[in-house]
Amino acid sequence: TAAASQRRAIRDAFKLRGAQGISVLFSGHPGVGKTMSGTVLARRLGLDIYEVDLSQVVSKWLGETEKNLSDVFDAAEPGHVVLLFNEADSLFGKRTSDVKSSNDRYANLETNYLLQRLERFGGLAILTTNLTSAIDQAFKRRFTYDVFFSFPSPDMRAELWRRTLPERARTATIDFDALAERYELSGGFIKVACERAAYVAGAARTEIDETLLRQTIERMYRERGKLSSVGPLE
Repeated sequence: TAAASQRRAIRDAFKLRGAQGISVLFSGHPGVGKTMSGTVLARRLGLDIYEVDLSQVVSKWLGETEKNLSDVFDAAEPGHVVLLFNEADSLFGKRTSDVKSSNDRYANLETNYLLQRLERFGGLAILTTNLTSAIDQAFKRRFTYDVFFSFPSPDMRAELWRRTLPERARTATIDFDALAERYELSGGFIKVACERAAYVAGAARTEIDETLLRQTIERMYRERGKLSSVGPLE
């Protein structure tokens, strides 16, 4: 937050050249808190957040992606909002160093245009991706900060369960440590599981118990095409 809130003074003091704003890449599994962290950061800076889904900005029509990106950055200047681009891999994942067709060339042009606008943008821009491997290392070096959100450990998952599910809505016999060890869920999926279990319990006028939570989680795995509930849910 210090870098974002005092960037102009810092740049003047150290006579820094190059990019005027700050660009940050948030990467990690779905549901680990990338978007939420961007929202919290904007709140701490006292700024509004302008959230953009890059998968909706990217167009198959020549020049349309650059136009859409230009509209976004023009609306956000002079940097009094935090720009949050979700699904960055929808654009960066198209980039290739082995240009074999006009499609490859246009994809690279779109990506380079985004990087150029990021460097010229006078505020804080955050990009999130679930597929850090899809982004070229050369592009990663263009960001001021590259932050990886690791998957929560069993202890962290148990604490997330306790914080997400209020005591008044659940039985006292839920073994959150056992749930955390058994199911590799991110914070986002833990929240979804609690919400879905709450709807079932509410309709039945009962409390949320461990059996209901396990049934809910198992169903979530099946819905994502997983034959077993072993491994992380993505």
